[in-house]
Amino acid sequence: MLLFRSEDDVHAWCEKRRLTPGAILDLTRLWQLACSGYDDRLDPNWRRRTIGARQAILDDVGLRGAFWRLTDSPPSSRSITST
Repeated sequence: MLLFRSEDDVHAWCEKRRLTPGAILDLTRLWQLACSGYDDRLDPNWRRRTIGARQAILDDVGLRGAFWRLTDSPPSSRSITST
């Protein structure tokens, strides 16, 4: 994860390195994701969420589209595009 001041800075950084930008989150959405995804992490009875439960968290904070679809396939077999 890289932090930038603006989407323009993201695009400039990627262009300089000849990379295609992936998903871009603002800090508000990142915070929502962190609060939803890790709210019970310190619970001694914590168990990893199912793929369906993790997908629901992504959907609930508005992270939709192919990039945000969770599957059982390894990440290297999925394409990375912005949404």
